[in-house]
Amino acid sequence: MPEYPWIDTLPGAVTVCNRDGFIIFMNQKSKDTFSNGDEGMIGQSIYDCHSPESVRIIQELLLSGRSNSYTISKNGVRKFIHQTPFFQNGEVAGLVEFSFVIPEDLPHHIRD
Repeated sequence: MPEYPWIDTLPGAVTVCNRDGFIIFMNQKSKDTFSNGDEGMIGQSIYDCHSPESVRIIQELLLSGRSNSYTISKNGVRKFIHQTPFFQNGEVAGLVEFSFVIPEDLPHHIRD
């Protein structure tokens, strides 16, 4: 049971790795999406399930402390992906990836 049980009710996947790339947390949506609903990927390297180009990007994010956002389409479903570091004592301690399904006609608003 997570410390914050509401995180398992989010409609998006939340996956967290430490600075060495090992998965340390998956909310239920992440487990359902990437691990058949179980905790099988916790403790595994995030690099094992990414392409060499994605591994390069993840490593750069962990070194630089920058974030990365993009959209994908997979199996007819469009998703927004946001990867962002988390910090402990002012240093990058790992990376959090948020993955949410978005509508095909997602509105864009400009607010000044």
